[in-house]
Amino acid sequence: MKRIDFPEPVKALVGELKRLPGIGPRSAERIAVWLLQSPKAEPATLAGALLAAKEMVRPCPVCGFFATESGCDVCDDSARDDQTLCVVEQATDVLPLERSGAFRGRYHCLGGKLSPLDRVSPEDLRIPSLVRRIEAAPEEIEVILALGSDVEGEATANYLAELLRGRNCRLTRIAQGLPAGGGLEHADELTLMRAMQGRRSV
Repeated sequence: MKRIDFPEPVKALVGELKRLPGIGPRSAERIAVWLLQSPKAEPATLAGALLAAKEMVRPCPVCGFFATESGCDVCDDSARDDQTLCVVEQATDVLPLERSGAFRGRYHCLGGKLSPLDRVSPEDLRIPSLVRRIEAAPEEIEVILALGSDVEGEATANYLAELLRGRNCRLTRIAQGLPAGGGLEHADELTLMRAMQGRRSV
């Protein structure tokens, strides 16, 4: 007896959905079936929005954040502090910082982090353009390294610190420690060590 499966067009849709990060086979099937059967689903609108975003959105040539033909919201904002430059791994890292309201300067998105195992070297990141931005500044600026605390993030931060030392900038690194509402019993040793090293007067 023949084994029953989805029709080929549905299997093709499930296959494409599975390629998305965080979407497994079961989730891909559920999304595909919902798109086909739910009266609330608008596949044509979804496809149009996806195609429009793919066609119109590109990395800003200056900072690396999301930009369109009309420009980049970060670079076009004249109210921002030109004396501080926050270096992040990905363009998506800008959004949590913006939502916090804690930073009002400029950004530079590297487009990744150093990872020899994944064959990501300095040449693969937006490091040369970072150096050019720093050297083009009319006066010394503060460069804030807001990179992850994993092994690759640490390696990237250390590489940038060595590369930028002595240039037209003052280097700082974001503090790392316990999250708000977190207890000591849930923190790992590295987090606790950084929390102790980053302590301040009260």
